[in-house]
Amino acid sequence: MGRGSVWKAALIGIAVACAAIPAVAQNLRVLSGGVSEALNVPMNRAVVVESDEPFAELSIANPGIADISTLSDRSIYVLGKTPGRTTMTLLSAEGRLIANVEVQVTPDIAEFKERLRQILPAERIEVRTANDGIVLSGQVSSIAKLDRALDLANRYAPERVSNLMTVGGTQQVMLKVRFAEMQRSVAKNLSASLAVNGTAAGGNLGLNGGSGQFTSGAARDGVFGGTSSSAAGDANGLMTLGFSAGSLQFAVLLEALESKGVVRTLAEPNLTALSGQEARFLAGGEYPIPVASESGQIAIEYKPFGVELNFTPVVVDDNAINLVINAAVSSIDNSVTLESAGFTINAFKRRETSTTVEMRDGESFAIAGLLQDDFRDLNGQVPWLGDIPVLGALFRSAEYQRSQSELVIIVTPHLVTPTRGEALALPTDRVRIPTERELFLFGKVTGDSARGPAGEVARQDFSGPYGYVME
Repeated sequence: MGRGSVWKAALIGIAVACAAIPAVAQNLRVLSGGVSEALNVPMNRAVVVESDEPFAELSIANPGIADISTLSDRSIYVLGKTPGRTTMTLLSAEGRLIANVEVQVTPDIAEFKERLRQILPAERIEVRTANDGIVLSGQVSSIAKLDRALDLANRYAPERVSNLMTVGGTQQVMLKVRFAEMQRSVAKNLSASLAVNGTAAGGNLGLNGGSGQFTSGAARDGVFGGTSSSAAGDANGLMTLGFSAGSLQFAVLLEALESKGVVRTLAEPNLTALSGQEARFLAGGEYPIPVASESGQIAIEYKPFGVELNFTPVVVDDNAINLVINAAVSSIDNSVTLESAGFTINAFKRRETSTTVEMRDGESFAIAGLLQDDFRDLNGQVPWLGDIPVLGALFRSAEYQRSQSELVIIVTPHLVTPTRGEALALPTDRVRIPTERELFLFGKVTGDSARGPAGEVARQDFSGPYGYVME
């Protein structure tokens, strides 16, 4: 074998021997008769303690915290089991106290730091131990990463983690909500009535038929007198035809009504809240409702109605915003009433939605859409007479009604930061009380807008991020 092969084999043997030596976390030397420093042992790790003086007896106060065994009369093997503090006692062969060593078992933060760097490499988190727990400090970029760090720390020190971390970046969310509702209604009514009055065969004759537009006396006093009971209330779409045949008078009343209506309601509440905190908004009023108390007396409770909005934002990774939203639109329904204890109570129309969505800054989402379509078709006629061909149309009436309503709720979150108060504008900044000169000489009912930054903002349109700087 050559000299080079011998050196190569020797180097390999040294490397194998070094690899076989177990790693020692700590090596503490105990001085006889002196005060020993504290022995820190990571949990599930071992340290070797050496004594200057041979000992004959070895004990530990709490074996549940640390386990000990002797390697020789001068060496001790200490294994950390559970975080905590205990005392190890060394005695000589004569029973003399050599030393009391304080043993503190702490969570293994070396492994925890390594895992934390792997999972959250870009976060500046400092890890320390305190008593038998872990203390986290520093700054993280989002709530989600803070929760990940705490969850990982709880695996190494369950229920013994102190959180001193702060969340950087923008943590205020402004929610812009648009409530848009369109109501359409169409009603059509077509009816006809026939009235006959006069004398025949020596007696008086009176006949009223059709859709019920004439009362029993309407044929005589209404049509022939010039006014019908229906026309008295609403004269739109009425036409009366009359003719005489001898002593008989005939009258035909035709009524054709058509009504259309469109109602558009829109509310745009803007509400700002800190990440993780709930914000509430109500634009409307409160309706009094009588309620019986335990003593039997009538008490008044108030039920809110209008546009209601409750939301809780949570800023997560990469400017994503998690939103828990409760939105409702309610109004008083005068068509439904209830008599109770001498009070007349109206019903409520209410449409609400509750959902959880996640969006990024500036993105919009339609969280609710409701299309309601009501249709009613009614035909009425005088029995038998309404079935007569051609002339039966004078004894029939038709009524058609259709109503549609559509509600859409669109939400848009924004990350915002406060702005300077000088740039804020109020609705009153647009209006100023005029001077006597402006009022009497120039006829102005309002003066000029305020000057400065607030006046400049006041002269702009109302739509915009008033009060906050939108990123």
